[in-house]
Amino acid sequence: MLTAEAQERLTRVGPGTPMGELMRRYWLPVRPLSQLKEEEVMPIRILGEDLVLFITKKGELGLVGERCPHRAVLMKFGIPDEDGLRCCYHGWEFAPDGQCIDTPLESPTNKLKDQVKIAAYPVREMGGLVWAYMGPQPVPLLAPWDLFVMPNAIRQIGISVLECNWLQCHENTGDPAHSVYLHGYMFKHMLEKNGDLEERTKDRQMSTLHSRIDMGRGIESLYAHETQYGMEKGINYSKAMGADKDRQSRHSTVIFPFYTQTGGPGQVRQEFQIRVPIDDVSTYHIAYGCYTAPTAVPAPVQDSIPYYDIPIFDEDGKPLWDFVLAQDAHAWVSQGEIYDRTSEQLGRTDLPIVFMRRQFEEQMRVVEDGGDPKNVFREPDAMPDLIHGGIWDEGNSSVTGAGGAIANFRSAYHKGYGIDDADRYGPAMPVIIDLMQRIDDHSAALSSD
Repeated sequence: MLTAEAQERLTRVGPGTPMGELMRRYWLPVRPLSQLKEEEVMPIRILGEDLVLFITKKGELGLVGERCPHRAVLMKFGIPDEDGLRCCYHGWEFAPDGQCIDTPLESPTNKLKDQVKIAAYPVREMGGLVWAYMGPQPVPLLAPWDLFVMPNAIRQIGISVLECNWLQCHENTGDPAHSVYLHGYMFKHMLEKNGDLEERTKDRQMSTLHSRIDMGRGIESLYAHETQYGMEKGINYSKAMGADKDRQSRHSTVIFPFYTQTGGPGQVRQEFQIRVPIDDVSTYHIAYGCYTAPTAVPAPVQDSIPYYDIPIFDEDGKPLWDFVLAQDAHAWVSQGEIYDRTSEQLGRTDLPIVFMRRQFEEQMRVVEDGGDPKNVFREPDAMPDLIHGGIWDEGNSSVTGAGGAIANFRSAYHKGYGIDDADRYGPAMPVIIDLMQRIDDHSAALSSD
C-alpha cells in the first residue's frame, strides 16, 4: 500500500502538482482531428485546465484559454476565421499563438490589439490526432511512435470519457493477471447468462475468453523491468505448477508515460490505449486502432482517420460486459473517482504495478530536479521517422505470439470475432474486415506454393 503523500503525488494532475508537471513535459493527444473538423470549435479540459480547441478556415490548429481577455466571454462560442478565432461578443480575434490580431469595433489607429494576448498552447497533428504541449519552453519534439506513422495501414480512433482517475486505467497495463477473471471467467459468466456462450466461443482458438482462462494455469511469478522507452512485464509459468511447460509470457508493451501497446510484428491488429488525464477524477481514454498489412497486400488510403465513441452502457443504461475494453472500464470506474491505495492489500501478481509506481515517482523527481524525464526528445537529427516502443522482432515468439498472423480473435475479424472488443463499433470495420480477409488469402496462397 502507499502512503497518503505518495498517493497524492501519483494521482493529482493539476498545475503545480508533481504528476501534473511531469505530464506537462509531453505532447498530449487531446481530440481526433476529424472530430475537430466537424465541430470547428471545441471546449476541452486537460490536466485540470479548461481550454478551447479550434481550427481556422485555413486549417491551422489553435488551443487557447477558455475566456476572452476583453470581457471574459467564453471562447467556446467563438467564430473561426481565416487567421484565428473571434470572440462572439465583440469580435476580438486571436491567432493560434494567442496574440490578438483584430479589435474590429475599436479605432483603426488603436494599438490595443498589440498589447492583448490570450493563453495559448502549441498544437500539432499526427496520426489523425490533435496533440497539445502544455509545458515549459523549449517545446520538445513530437515522438513518432510506430502506430501513428506506420505505412500500409488502416486506422480508427475509439474514444471514452471515464469517470475515474487516469492512474486506475493505466495500472491495468501493469496487471497481466487480471485477464484470467475479468476477460476470462467473468466474460464466460456474462455470455452464459445472456445465452450467447456457445455461439460466441465455438472456435476455441479464436475465442478470447478461453486463452484468458488458460493464462491462470501454472503461474509461478510475475516479472517487470525497465526498458529504453518504458517497462516490460509478464508472467513466469512452471510446469510443476500446472503449466504446459516452463516458460515466460511477455505481456503488452508499456511506453512511458501513458501508453499500452497490444499486438506485435506480423500481427494485423495493433492498438495503443492512451490514458490522458482530464483532471483528477476523469480520464480521456483513447483506443487507437492500427491495422497493418504486408507490402504485398495494399491497405486502402484513408482521406481522414475516423473516430467513434465506445459505449460501456446499453440503451437501457445497463453495463455492457461482452467486450474486453468495457470489462476493463467497469473495473476501473468501480474503484471510485480516486482509488485509495493507502488501504489496498497487494499480492504477488501486483509486482509490475509496484514497479510502475516507482518508475513514475523516479520520473517526477527528475522533473523536480530540473531534468527531462523519459521519452522527452529534443535532438531533431537523432529522431528517427518511426519509433518502436518495445521489441519489434518477427522472429521473437514472445512478441509475435504463437501461430502466425491470423492466430487470435484480434486478427480474425473477417471470421466474426470483431465482436469481442471495442473495435466492433468503429466506422472503419468494413474495410478492416476486407483487409484481414485479403491478408488471410495471401498467407494461404504463400503456404500452398
